[in-house]
Amino acid sequence: MDLHFGDSKPTDEERAAVDALLGPPRSSWEGADRSDADLRWARGGREARGRRDLLLPGLHAVNDRVGWISEGALDYLCRRLTVPPAEAYGVATFYAMFSVRPRPATVLHVCTDLACTVAGAQDLCAGIEAGLGPGSGVHVERGPCLGLCERAPAALAVRAGDPVRTAVAAPATAGGAVLAARAPDSAPQEPPAAEAVPQAGDAGLLLLRRVGVVDPSSLDDYRAHGGYAALREAFALGPAGVIREVTDSGLAGRGGAAFPTGRKWRATAAQPDRPHFLVCNADESEPGTFKDRVLMEGDPYALVEAMTIAAYAIGAHRGYLYVRGEYPRAISRMQYAVDQARARGLLGDDILGQGYAFDIEIRRGAGAYICGEETALFNSIEGYRGEPRAKPPFPVEKGLFGRPTVENNVETLVNVLPILTMGAPAYAAIGTAGSTGPKLFCVSGAVERPGVYELPFGATLGELLQLAGVRDRLRAVLLGGAAGGFVRPDELDVPLTFEGTREAGTTLGSGVVMAFDDTVPLPRLLLRIAEFFRDESCGQCVPCRVGTVRQEEALHRIAERTGAAAAEDIALLREVGRAMRDASICGLGQTAWNAVESAIDRLGAYE
Repeated sequence: MDLHFGDSKPTDEERAAVDALLGPPRSSWEGADRSDADLRWARGGREARGRRDLLLPGLHAVNDRVGWISEGALDYLCRRLTVPPAEAYGVATFYAMFSVRPRPATVLHVCTDLACTVAGAQDLCAGIEAGLGPGSGVHVERGPCLGLCERAPAALAVRAGDPVRTAVAAPATAGGAVLAARAPDSAPQEPPAAEAVPQAGDAGLLLLRRVGVVDPSSLDDYRAHGGYAALREAFALGPAGVIREVTDSGLAGRGGAAFPTGRKWRATAAQPDRPHFLVCNADESEPGTFKDRVLMEGDPYALVEAMTIAAYAIGAHRGYLYVRGEYPRAISRMQYAVDQARARGLLGDDILGQGYAFDIEIRRGAGAYICGEETALFNSIEGYRGEPRAKPPFPVEKGLFGRPTVENNVETLVNVLPILTMGAPAYAAIGTAGSTGPKLFCVSGAVERPGVYELPFGATLGELLQLAGVRDRLRAVLLGGAAGGFVRPDELDVPLTFEGTREAGTTLGSGVVMAFDDTVPLPRLLLRIAEFFRDESCGQCVPCRVGTVRQEEALHRIAERTGAAAAEDIALLREVGRAMRDASICGLGQTAWNAVESAIDRLGAYE
């Protein structure tokens, strides 16, 4: 027995949104007007079920056009894709950017995560609600990080329609956010991506050298500054040669896990099962992280080229770029870059006349931190709830659509370009023996020059903060984001390497460096971290589903209690934290206790 929505029918607008994506229905079985001619047989079947991966784009199509997803719209989309409505409802309710209840066409997302909280997000929200007033036709949504930490506090306005319109206010004032919501077309334009790179124009940069130097929309400008030299070198080396160079370079994943990239590529390339897939994970939802956004906005063709090289190395002919839904400008820039590359023969059936076929499809996330986990991301692309899968089997064996898959984030892939142009030995000479190459760091909080910084592995935390202009009265530094850990002001000599941070009892994570001065109440920050994990837990496994709730409850109680009573809750926190770390199915639950634990043990947050 499946869930159906009674006699609910889609509106003409909802039907048009779905049909614009899937094409017109071919029979009454798919929702076309009934005719006697097509009642004797059903069309679609296996072919329609094979398009289940279009469920998420279909939900976006309706949500973008109308602002929410009605029962009639969901039922029509399910009929078109032969997806059980109960399953589609589970998917639609999984993502924060969708709504299955009526709401205004304009939604104003206001970030209340760490950097924005410190920058006054609560006062901003109060000012926005007062400025809009009752009956404004704007739904204000307080939510997690928007990836605009260098310009905190931040707000994103989304107005449904054809086409959907967006506007960003960052750094946001109440008046600026209200203007973005009421008149997104009249809101001030976002600053160029180069403004998020304090080192922009520095000739010594490798990953950021084109940001602020080239026109991000111009393929010719990209090629004039060294673009596609790496792809030509890849074709000269052959797939095995490319994998050998990446392996010899010592490149490790930059998303937090630090898994050797060459080993992952080699394992996937060796799989006899076909086809192989490449997935670029641009769903950087870790609070405090925005480096991938800056790369996509400031140097989009570099990612297209890097994905092409990775696909060539592993024998993939199709790649998916999964970009978080809160990045409208990055999505637009990447879509334009993909279209231009395809038109110029740099994607498609015969790239650079080499007889190699590869193309990229962009998929948009919809607000789910858990989709940064690789198997949850695969489920999301396939049209299921973004819940992690048990491993093994590992993605190199059975990943996207059950096929061998390489998943890398944006920064990892862009590192492949200098590896091929300068050679593996020269690249490996940068950084340290255990952490080679350059690393991007997202610096925000109590610094004069927040932004993305590129430094060789091995630089110290103090050197990075000095570059960013750390302010006086430093209280703590959060490394790795909400899933990371705090360090004290007397620990700034920590080397920024995978092994250095590990020896110091913390983590490098995805490169978040968030500084806090002594005006920031640590208990409030820790409570926000706990709220974040409780909200973002997918709920699939008990240790995380229950543990994140218990962690938040304990932190609420500690804020109101002292002495022995508080000590009891701290002991409970440790027990819950150990259970989550040992038994959770994925990294979300395994790291949800890290920041709280480090604040208690290293900073004496509740003393």
